Amino acid sequence: MMNDEVRKKILELADPKYKEFHSGLCPNTENIIGVRIPVLRKYAKELAKEDFRSYLASIADDYYEEIMIKGMIIGLARMDAEERLNYISEFVPKIDNWAICDTFCAGLKFTNKNKDIVWEFIKKYQNSRKEFELRFLIVMLLDYYITDEYIDEVIKILDKTKHDGYYVKMAIAWTISAIYVKYPKITMEYLKNNTLDDFTYNKALQKIIESYRVSEEDKNIMRKMKR
Repeated sequence: MMNDEVRKKILELADPKYKEFHSGLCPNTENIIGVRIPVLRKYAKELAKEDFRSYLASIADDYYEEIMIKGMIIGLARMDAEERLNYISEFVPKIDNWAICDTFCAGLKFTNKNKDIVWEFIKKYQNSRKEFELRFLIVMLLDYYITDEYIDEVIKILDKTKHDGYYVKMAIAWTISAIYVKYPKITMEYLKNNTLDDFTYNKALQKIIESYRVSEEDKNIMRKMKR
């Protein structure tokens, strides 16, 4: 019954124009109903305040929005870190596109107060061969671990992560560009000595060049470093 309730609500919230737009951003995803993220998050907040465990157990995975709202509830509901990590373990294999991955990671704000245990948790995905499990790891690094304490280990993980998936390569490039903004000297040293494939390396430079937080002088240096 809870699944029927949630699905009915999601269908009522659908925006056909947004469905067409968002489907273009998420190729190979045919199960999008078309609910805007702020609207879906508002509904997820309501569910997270209720019997969220029953909702998480009952909501189906047939539609993009059903998976998305589960991820949002996991981030929003009140629970201890251990329980949340258990839910995260169950959720990560359901991630099948970049939007669900990145929205889910952004919602895991509990990481800010539990950096050590979440760090140990996400490191287990280093050895995964699944594209979106690796993207989950990289986006978590991007969102929460570009800090003095973790930066050296973050760069090591980025350099060791080898996968042909486009969404892994782009996540690595995006993260390197974010690191450059905060740690330009460390990033420059890394860019001069790394094992990145040419595509990922050049995309990282491109993202740095596109950043409004990087000086024109530094951008010109990046342009000369392309492979």
